[in-house]
Amino acid sequence: MVSQPSKTLETFDNPNPERDFHIHMEIPEFTCLCPKTGQPDFATLYLDYIADQKCVELKSLKMYIWSFRNEGAFHEAVTNSILNDLVAATQPRFMRLTAKFYVRGGIFTNVVAEHRKPSWEPQPRIELTAFEANSNTRG
Repeated sequence: MVSQPSKTLETFDNPNPERDFHIHMEIPEFTCLCPKTGQPDFATLYLDYIADQKCVELKSLKMYIWSFRNEGAFHEAVTNSILNDLVAATQPRFMRLTAKFYVRGGIFTNVVAEHRKPSWEPQPRIELTAFEANSNTRG
């Protein structure tokens, strides 16, 4: 069976919908074409989300990302389009897509797009620090 690019995003049931947990994905091989020159643009995509009832299935995400390889798109448009499609497929509580495009003409472009479900409020972030061996906590 040969894999082909696809615009279909498959999902699976969130195994713990009662809990907010952070899903982080790094996609280092995103490519599309510059709509002005036809030259390839390369980016690393960072997907961060808090699922509600559905999570995105990884192989379908890979085929979906691959589908942009021969499409012309401005950085801002393609980032927002991908976020829109992911939100439509998964209906997350929160989703952020960060696209870090490689240098073109001496300019790096980063595009960050977010979605937040209107009824969702994030829990306060808790920072945990490691115990320092040289601390003066022993009186």
